[in-house]
Amino acid sequence: MANAGRLQSEVIAFLLMACALIVAPMFAYPVFLMKALCFALFACAFNLLIGYVGLLSFGHALFFGWASYVCAHAAKVWGFSPELAIASGTVAAAGLGTIVGALAIRRQGIYFAMITLALAQMMYFFAIQAPFTHGEDGIQAVPRGTLFGFIDLADQTNMYITVLVIFLGCFLLIYRIINSPFGEVLKAIRENETRAISLGYRTERFKLLAFVLSATFAGVAGSTKALVFQLASLTDVDWPMSGEVILMTLVGGLGTLFGPVVGAFFIVTLENYLTTMGQWVFVVQGMIFVVCVLLFRRGIVGELAQRLRIKL
Repeated sequence: MANAGRLQSEVIAFLLMACALIVAPMFAYPVFLMKALCFALFACAFNLLIGYVGLLSFGHALFFGWASYVCAHAAKVWGFSPELAIASGTVAAAGLGTIVGALAIRRQGIYFAMITLALAQMMYFFAIQAPFTHGEDGIQAVPRGTLFGFIDLADQTNMYITVLVIFLGCFLLIYRIINSPFGEVLKAIRENETRAISLGYRTERFKLLAFVLSATFAGVAGSTKALVFQLASLTDVDWPMSGEVILMTLVGGLGTLFGPVVGAFFIVTLENYLTTMGQWVFVVQGMIFVVCVLLFRRGIVGELAQRLRIKL
């Protein structure tokens, strides 16, 4: 009965979210919504790692930003179609995730976090020097192209529908991963890795696969964002981006299914209305982080689910 009730609440929440996102362009600027959806997917990817495996990465901007660069370069220089450009960025993120994950999962706790941060910063400085990234100028005027040869993504409605389908598809994939036998092992590792090892699970393999999956979904988000804004820049690969996705996940609700989506929309909306404040935006974000840690440790969705006695 508990599982049936949980499934029912998740289905209802998903349908409400999908319906809200479908009608959202009638009330909000589509480019703003597409940005929020890209970051929501990025936060969901990050939450897959920290919320369900318990691994805190300080370098997830590495996968988001480099997928953006590869996608933009593939679309502008190589002339790839949008679907191939996004696939190229995603594969690049998965490859980087495999390398970084293989190095990082050998350590735990703060050592794991510091390794991911160090490797991310190393790749950030490489992005500054690499010729194809164009340094501080970034890759500009990236063509959106024609999806599958007949859907013109220059049209904002077509672009929004494409981003929405990508987001919902990846969201459902993440949901399936979390609720699969593989996902149950990840939760067991999060709760007590020693016990999982005693049961015969090779936890390093599970953690590595979870890391690669998280990097891959982050790559999808970064690639999609590059096409939406027709730009790949250093901002996407710098360390504040890693901090921002941590904040989104924490504010929405760590280890919850819908928390990262709510957190991403909240932070993106906040930044949109506080753009005139310049660098003071980071001060506001820091205050939000402190308040969440002290008063709302479950996040927005976590606190709401706790009060309603449901699991989201």
